[in-house]
Amino acid sequence: MNAQLEMDHLEVLRVKLGVLRQEHRDLDDAIHAMETAGRSDQLSLRRLKKQKLMLKDQIARLEDILTPDIIA
Repeated sequence: MNAQLEMDHLEVLRVKLGVLRQEHRDLDDAIHAMETAGRSDQLSLRRLKKQKLMLKDQIARLEDILTPDIIA
């Protein structure tokens, strides 16, 4: 029973990881669009970049949880 709960928990984390990666790509696209438009608001651009970095940190934490430690 515990194994089933653990699998469900890991599956939820994998789904969340996928969602965070998609959000990260979307922010990257939005930042790129703002930079190429030439009329970007620097404050908004800075906020988007900060949000993108926070997502990157969350992604790294989830990847660490989902990747088993293998001693070589």
